Amino acid sequence: MAEEVADTIRDKIKSHIYALSSKLPTEPELMKVFGVGRSSIREAIRILVNDGYLRVQQGVGTFVISSEGTESLGATFERGQFSELLEVRQLLETRIVEKAALNRTQDHLKTIRRALDLRIQKAAEEDLEACIDADIAFHQAVADACGNNILAELYGASSKYMCRVFGQRYTSTKVFAETHQAHEQLYMAIQQQDVVQSRHVLHGIIEAV
Repeated sequence: MAEEVADTIRDKIKSHIYALSSKLPTEPELMKVFGVGRSSIREAIRILVNDGYLRVQQGVGTFVISSEGTESLGATFERGQFSELLEVRQLLETRIVEKAALNRTQDHLKTIRRALDLRIQKAAEEDLEACIDADIAFHQAVADACGNNILAELYGASSKYMCRVFGQRYTSTKVFAETHQAHEQLYMAIQQQDVVQSRHVLHGIIEAV
């Protein structure tokens, strides 16, 4: 059922019924349109996020980011080993945090802060799925602050598969709670525009995964 919903939404995106940069209807609205449950809608959204058509912004909504998707790139990530994903993440995020420290605005900082607060909240509640989503949202918000849209999109493409791997690798929110202080330090380094400290803290975060 989720695949059918994803196919229909994908067709609407390709035919520009759901236009580029537009906000998708809410989950309840989509449930009513397609006559399916919340789990099917969420799985359909996840499929389209993985394929590069949509981006979910926590607390804001789901937005159309491409009418073509990145399915070929997605297939490469799909075949990748965990170690390869980590290497890609380290290469991308090292440059991302350096540039974010230089280019972040107050609006960027607010978005990063919201994701960070949600991350520790969901870790404390032991809500693993929501905690992983918040963790990805935090790092995506940092990527969005770097000032390079291509870097941000590349990180977004890789993070979809990191999200999946995290869901398979972890059975509790323990690791997210344990790395919260390091994420706080990364936020502070970006806020203070400290490029060297941002890079240093990030490497510690990645090594803890």
